Amino acid sequence: MKVGTFVIKIWRWLSVLLVIGALIWTYSLFPDMVAVDFSDTGLAERYVNKEHVFYIVMGLFLVNNVVISGLAKQIPNVDPEYLPIINRKIWARHRTDLNEHLINWLYCLVAVINTIIGFSLFALATINSNQYKLDVFDFSWLYYASIALMVMVFILPLRLLWTPAPEDKL
Repeated sequence: MKVGTFVIKIWRWLSVLLVIGALIWTYSLFPDMVAVDFSDTGLAERYVNKEHVFYIVMGLFLVNNVVISGLAKQIPNVDPEYLPIINRKIWARHRTDLNEHLINWLYCLVAVINTIIGFSLFALATINSNQYKLDVFDFSWLYYASIALMVMVFILPLRLLWTPAPEDKL
C-alpha cells in the first residue's frame, strides 16, 4: 500500500469518527431551535429544530459514506474504456494504478465532505451556545478551509492526465 493510499484511508476513517462524535456532542448542546442562517450583522435570521439538523446531517452522512464509498468499491468492475479519462488505452494496461487513483480520489472526497460537516457542526454548536461569546464571523476560516479542501479534491484527478510511470523507471 502506498503512503498516499494509507493517509487517505486513515483520514476517511478519522473523519467518520469526527462526524459521529460531532453529531452526538452537538445534539446534546443545541437548544431546541438552532440558528442556522445569519444576517450581514451576525444576527440570526432563520432557526431550525435541532431534530431537523440531526436528520439532515445524518442523511448527508449516510449518502456520503454509503453511496460514494459504494461507488468507489465498484471502480475495479468498470471497463476502463468507459471511464472519462485521457489516455484510456494506456491506463487500461496499468489497471491497478488506475483503480488506486480513482478509489483514492473518491475516498478523499468522502473524507473532505465528512471533515467539512464535522467542523461545521462544531462551529454551529459554538455559535448557538450561551457559554461562548463567539459570533458567526469568528468562523469565517471554515469557509476558506472548506474551499481549500475542495480544491485539493479536484486537483487529485489531474494525475490521470499523465501516463503511468513504467515500473522499471520507479
